[in-house]
Amino acid sequence: MNSAEKRDIRIKRVSSRKRSRDSSQMTPERKRGSEKCPQICRLSSIMAEQQQQQQQQPAAELFCSDSEDLFGDYDSLLQDSSLLDRLDDAEQSERQRDVQRDVQRDVQRDFTNLRTKTDEDVLTDSILDAMGEEDLPPSMQQFKDQVQETRVRLQGADQTSTPLRNTKTSTPLRTKEESRPPRGGGGGGGGGPPRRRGVADALKRTLLCNAASPATASRSAALKEAVLSEEMSVAVQALEEVSEEKTPDLGPFFGLPSRVKELMLRLKGIQSLYEWQETCLNLPSVQRRKNLIYSLPTSGGKTLVAEILMLRELLCRKKDALFILPYVSLVQEKVRGLASFGVELDFLVEEYAGSKGRFPPVKRKDRRSLYVATIEKAHSLVNSLIENQRIDELGLVVVDELHMLGDGSRGAIIEMTLAKVLYTAKCTQIIGMSATLGNIKDLQTFLRAENYSNDFRPVQLKEYVKLQDTIYEVDPKEEDCFKFSRLLNFKYSSSMQKLDPDHIIAMVTEVIPKHSCLVFCPTKKNCENVGGLICRYLRKDFLLLHEQQKLLLLSQLEECGRGSVCPVLRRTVPYGVAYHHSGLTGEERRLLEEAYTCGTLCLLTCTSTLAAGVNLPARRVILRSPYVAADFLKRSQYKQMVGRAGRAGIDSQGESILILQEKDRLTAKTLVSAPMEKCFSNLLLDEGKGLRSLILSLVGLNITWCVQQLQDFLRCTLLSVQEEHVCAQTSLQEALQLSLDFLQENQLIVREGDALSVTRLGKATYKGSVDLLYSSVLYRDLSKGLEGLMLNSFLHLLYLVTPYAMTRQVKPDWMLYYTQFTLLSAAEQKMSAAVGVPESFVARRAAGQTVRKSPNAEVVSRMYLALVLFSLLKDLNLWIVSDRFQMSRGFIQSLLSSSSAFCSCVLHFTEELEEFWPFRALLTELTRRLSYCVTSELIPLMEVAGVMEARAKQLYNAGYKTLTHLANADPAVLSDTLDNLLRKQANQIVASAKMLLREKAAALQEEVDELLTLPRDLPSAPPTAL
Repeated sequence: MNSAEKRDIRIKRVSSRKRSRDSSQMTPERKRGSEKCPQICRLSSIMAEQQQQQQQQPAAELFCSDSEDLFGDYDSLLQDSSLLDRLDDAEQSERQRDVQRDVQRDVQRDFTNLRTKTDEDVLTDSILDAMGEEDLPPSMQQFKDQVQETRVRLQGADQTSTPLRNTKTSTPLRTKEESRPPRGGGGGGGGGPPRRRGVADALKRTLLCNAASPATASRSAALKEAVLSEEMSVAVQALEEVSEEKTPDLGPFFGLPSRVKELMLRLKGIQSLYEWQETCLNLPSVQRRKNLIYSLPTSGGKTLVAEILMLRELLCRKKDALFILPYVSLVQEKVRGLASFGVELDFLVEEYAGSKGRFPPVKRKDRRSLYVATIEKAHSLVNSLIENQRIDELGLVVVDELHMLGDGSRGAIIEMTLAKVLYTAKCTQIIGMSATLGNIKDLQTFLRAENYSNDFRPVQLKEYVKLQDTIYEVDPKEEDCFKFSRLLNFKYSSSMQKLDPDHIIAMVTEVIPKHSCLVFCPTKKNCENVGGLICRYLRKDFLLLHEQQKLLLLSQLEECGRGSVCPVLRRTVPYGVAYHHSGLTGEERRLLEEAYTCGTLCLLTCTSTLAAGVNLPARRVILRSPYVAADFLKRSQYKQMVGRAGRAGIDSQGESILILQEKDRLTAKTLVSAPMEKCFSNLLLDEGKGLRSLILSLVGLNITWCVQQLQDFLRCTLLSVQEEHVCAQTSLQEALQLSLDFLQENQLIVREGDALSVTRLGKATYKGSVDLLYSSVLYRDLSKGLEGLMLNSFLHLLYLVTPYAMTRQVKPDWMLYYTQFTLLSAAEQKMSAAVGVPESFVARRAAGQTVRKSPNAEVVSRMYLALVLFSLLKDLNLWIVSDRFQMSRGFIQSLLSSSSAFCSCVLHFTEELEEFWPFRALLTELTRRLSYCVTSELIPLMEVAGVMEARAKQLYNAGYKTLTHLANADPAVLSDTLDNLLRKQANQIVASAKMLLREKAAALQEEVDELLTLPRDLPSAPPTAL
């Protein structure tokens, strides 16, 4: 407790009974402010001090009332004069003794002018000795004691030959008159005996001063305050102890308990923060909880600042926090990483990705929640909180990759989410992490935020380009941006030159295996080819490095593939090389990432998606080409890739090399030297698709209910800030009108004058997060499905929940289509014909015949994807299905996760439409099956973050069959029991299981409390008649 808080504490005695006047109960008052102060030795100083204190404190805080007797029953001049009479007698006797001493001094004069005391008038204290040891009133006794102490101190000063300093703490008791020079004589040494003043006079004068002072400055009040001073200090100490018990160590680590700093070291290995991180956390805008955008290069440590701010919101302000991440893999990684903090610090970490997440979230009384969500799920979460009037529970929203505001339809969703938070939650803070942007001011205006930018990198980055066999350093100061650096001195044979004209092998072998390397390739196929090419020319001694760890990795890959391993990986992994792209399953990618991080793999050939996902730094980053597929690199993509160069704490520097052809030289010059790209609103993208969705949800959530309010809301968007640039062809007012017309035509809203309301279909559309283009199609498909819903197979339901958007990504193989179609039962074939894909059509296409009247192409592709899902649910083996349909494992897994998410959307859609009640129970179970696609006994284990199918089987076979088993497991035992499980991974799995178990238990407890709560509107018993 600080000093300011101590001064606020007042302890006032309210008893009307006066304290006993026994001197043994009195505590002599000491001067405040210094531990070295002696006891008060001058009545005038006491009065001055009391008057000064009374001026500083309001009268209401003192301890004496105006009606209280100033002297009580013992020190009043009017009631008791015997003490003063005795003082006069004692003084008279002392004067007679002085006369006798003067006579003796005249006789025995030794002609010396030296005196043992100063020549000023002194207070003769021997008079008090003559009063004997009789009981005195407390104030008189204190006066006598102080004089005695003064005498002892003065005698001590004479004995030690130490001059008595005239300070506030040691000045002898004198009145103003006594301070003046003597009238008749000098102040020298021989002027006769000093003139004595009466103790009675001094005491009378003091008491009269007390009597003349106002009641608030009375001596009685001073004595009472002195007595209570110790009680106050004890009370303050007690309050401090109580406070410490409630908030232990709150504050040392950026406003957080010191335990958080210990956990950062133990769980993350972070001992101290970078200077920029400390500066950012101590910004006035952060301290005042203003919105903030902070921009740094890749790998600068942005996420740690966000995590500290979220912990501060959860622990100090007791508010929920929302962390928005762009990809499902990042959400799952962050949930695993933060689960241990949640277990230790008693808050919940809830995953909102894919089909996971509850809308609205469970309302908790005692615990706060950290929601980790993808962009789409975050939007749905904010909508549900607004609808249930709980948006104020959200204290902080953190957006990673804020520059994705300019990234197509997903950017529009981010803008909608943040605009709603700004408009409806005035106390919610928004923190945005962003790459450096060219128009950061626009984002500041939109979010009403301050900006903090820094070019810090933990490791210095040097950028190079390669043309033919020459390496040039990127230097914007040079005329053509490229400065000669060196020549590649790697001798190629003629055959090797044909296979590797870009000298990738030469640049790679300069750093591996001692250091790590990433090679970014334009396509997935190129990743596999480059990885295989490099291994053909690596030395055989590469096979001996980390040999056991590589064998272990291959066995893990085989286990997750149910006995199958990609032939390319089987050939490259022994050399420490692997490819990484979306064609791999999530579990395969995770295994390769962990192997690369721990040094088992020294080289990854990858696509640009790796740069946007998990942070995997390398000593050298090579860009195989300045293209992503057929598109030239954007500067933001380039910076994201080269930003992976340099491993903090390992490398002294990082370097990137962009391989160029002569034809791309001028374009590459712009790429490496141009200013950062600008970020623009995407609400008007695709004919205003985002704006239409925004308007529908605003009306449905009752945020706005007329055109004027819509206009007011739109002024709070990034679109409004950038209206001049974005709305070049049409004004914002016209765009609003066109969107309203579209929503009316599609029967999503009703407009009566300026008043707006949402229809049943409109409400189901925004609550299910269904694309507006497909809402009426989905309604029609579900209505048609009710007429002849096939329940003896999953095929019909799978067709209904196959995402419409994925039909563009597949082109059916007609022979495979027909083969799988013939394996269907008669009822399933009949269902296919009912939705518009008859057997005759598939047979004609497989035979290469033309069809006069073809069914809808989207329906045909959707049915083909439904067959893939149907085969997957039956066989539960992704490798088998991948071979059967000649699709990559990654695409099939993406189809599975997208279908699971869309199934959840359709479920929420049907919940708002009473006519679709039969679908609710069916879709709930189907969502669960699609989310995990494993046998039912493994599903509880796979709900834990970080547990995939192969690991779930290991756990189940080892006896960990339920979530409770896993939550109570010993990580050390778990790591020893299961093959290929590191201790760190075991800790994360157990922490995630504990977090999930607590979340479920808390949800059940909240439900119990709600059931047992007495209704507020419970009717009371009618009054009885008299």
